[in-house]
Amino acid sequence: MDVPRRSSARFPSLSADAGHYESFYLKAAHPSEGVGLWIRYTVHKRPGEGARGSLWCVLFDRSDEGAPWAVKHTSSDVGAREHEYIHVDDSVFAPGSVAGHAEGERRSASWDLSFDAGEEALHHLPRRWMYRAPIPRTKLLSPHPGARFSGRAEVDGHSVELDGWRGMVGHNWGAQHAERWIWMHGAGFAQDGEAWLDAALGRIKVGAYVTPWIANGVLSIGGERLRLGGPERARRTDVSESPTRCDFALPGRGLTVQGTVEAPPGDFVGWVYADPDGSEHNTVNCSVADMRLTVSRPGRAPVSLDLEGGAAYELGMRETDHGIAIEPFPDG
Repeated sequence: MDVPRRSSARFPSLSADAGHYESFYLKAAHPSEGVGLWIRYTVHKRPGEGARGSLWCVLFDRSDEGAPWAVKHTSSDVGAREHEYIHVDDSVFAPGSVAGHAEGERRSASWDLSFDAGEEALHHLPRRWMYRAPIPRTKLLSPHPGARFSGRAEVDGHSVELDGWRGMVGHNWGAQHAERWIWMHGAGFAQDGEAWLDAALGRIKVGAYVTPWIANGVLSIGGERLRLGGPERARRTDVSESPTRCDFALPGRGLTVQGTVEAPPGDFVGWVYADPDGSEHNTVNCSVADMRLTVSRPGRAPVSLDLEGGAAYELGMRETDHGIAIEPFPDG
């Protein structure tokens, strides 16, 4: 699998003065019960300082009246040995497996999961030179955009068994987050259990100017990957977002995907995401959201796809008055 690396987890080409962040993450959702896991391994390095690694874990459960349960653990022991994506302390994210444990704020969680390699990696940026260019400052891809997960997680004393849960593995890195971003993923739709959508949208700050929404992603349906967005389609990309809902129209070549992804406020977790320069975003995430899509192609009848309790929606923003509680864990 071709996974570009600009990794401070390996460090060989990263100067001591450079700032950098990087993450490997997974999202997995039960096919019908509205239960989901989101796990993230990160590297954060401020200019002139050493790198720090963090483990993030959230259990979402729509049947529980409480908010999502979250924990984060940070350490200076971060790296990537051969055959690993990344490790923090003795917690390892590797191709086909992710195992670890996190403790913080009197909370604890552990996980031991396996996942199938699934399909080939999804490179969100449509041209390979974009992964080498200074802009966008955030690079992203999904090594496993349509994975299935099995194993066990122990979260706050409760055992969660995963048996073929649908989800994905993602990877992003760079010198700075987008000024504003959206990430969404859906898999296991009622009308097509093998279909999936993986899309990232960003507004990028260039000097004093902030670009319109630029989308990059793929809808996989009927065994065919349909690429969506790209800079050349920014004017036809339509997005109306809030912390708990996003309505969107994403154009592609010969198609448009219109849809909505949403969840109640109580199903979201809030985090602080820090940039290497010390600035911060508030980020809200729900990995058990509802998603509805309509796929329109000339000469064909529209296709509807519905997913209840199995989609991910994340919004990164500068504002702090969004109404979602922020977890008590600093970043950076």
